[in-house]
Amino acid sequence: MSNDNLQHTVATNDRLEVTDSPRLKVEKNKTIGETLKKNLFDGWKNTFLTIVTALFSIFVIYQVINFVLSNSWDVVYVHLRLLMIGQYPLEEIWRIWFALYYASFMIGATWGLWEGAGKAVGLTFGSVFLAFAVIPWTTLNTSLNLAACIVLITAGYLIGHKVKKIKLAVLILWALYIPLTLGLIMGFGGLIDPVLSRNWGGWLLTVILASVSIVGCFPLGILLALGRRSSLPVVKYFCIGYIELVRGMPLIMVLFIGQLLIPLFLGGSTGIDNVTRAMIAYTFFAAAYLAEDVRGGLQSIPTGQFEAAQALGLNKIKTTFFIILPQALKAVIPAMVGLFITILKDTSLVAIIGLADFLGTARRISNNPDYLGRYLELYIFVAAFYFIFCYLMAYVSRYLERSLARGNS
Repeated sequence: MSNDNLQHTVATNDRLEVTDSPRLKVEKNKTIGETLKKNLFDGWKNTFLTIVTALFSIFVIYQVINFVLSNSWDVVYVHLRLLMIGQYPLEEIWRIWFALYYASFMIGATWGLWEGAGKAVGLTFGSVFLAFAVIPWTTLNTSLNLAACIVLITAGYLIGHKVKKIKLAVLILWALYIPLTLGLIMGFGGLIDPVLSRNWGGWLLTVILASVSIVGCFPLGILLALGRRSSLPVVKYFCIGYIELVRGMPLIMVLFIGQLLIPLFLGGSTGIDNVTRAMIAYTFFAAAYLAEDVRGGLQSIPTGQFEAAQALGLNKIKTTFFIILPQALKAVIPAMVGLFITILKDTSLVAIIGLADFLGTARRISNNPDYLGRYLELYIFVAAFYFIFCYLMAYVSRYLERSLARGNS
């Protein structure tokens, strides 16, 4: 390029920058009124839609506020303990509070270390704890315990934000959370006074069933997916048969098999309580569906990844677990989280086999002669809990997708 052309190009670029910069500055300095006019009242169609949407939103908000203020919620707060922990002994309730303390501190530490999804989870749990702590029908002891949970979330956040070297410790404590808290709630096999699973109920039973099933089905589903792609015919066809058999049965049938047929085949009493049987049924049922999700992720990996790993001298096991499997799991995060949300909601089916989960407890309360016809308040309360936890799981899923996408960009 000649010097004349170069000077012309530079001059042209300079003119563009000079002429463009005032326009960009005006765009940035728009008033709120101008922004609203451009986005909400730009033309008669946009204005009409804005007015209709605003009127509908006002109507919905008014109806919700009117319902909350006009209805009597005594059916909820009178049975709040039953809804949350079932018939768990009152003198042993400190175990549940300890589990909440543990979770609160870990949520705060996760928030401080990784921000993002940890912030959403921390703020949500803190808001729920605060709401229950300040409502009039919460006892003083419960309010103090909930306040302690909020303090622990804050303390965990501050420690995680200041001390970044505790990441490994936090991950280990999260990995130990379910076995430790489950052992504490049960009594650590007799080390402390045992609490029989028949006394579990309400939201406590729902969370335990969902947590154990999700944690249990994850490694089992991965093994089934890898086994289905195995070159060994025995392993391959066993995994295929298991997956297709379980996916061909409804969950209710699997629950009944766990409750009725297993003791029959094993000759009477097995020493396994009904809650444990339900956990096993949910775990093995969900593992079959998770295996298909993971298999889809494995098939999406291009063959070039295998060839590159072989060129680096990695054997088949290292290639699978360090190269292929992480990419496959990343590709199916939405499908896996969707399955986990389904597991949480499907725990309500245990009412069919006589267990008093969250929804089942609400249904039993609504059948109380003193509260006939008061089911709407109960079901709204139950739906709110399910929505909060399902939304959090979906939010964490989206955050993981964005984070992993940025990591690869």
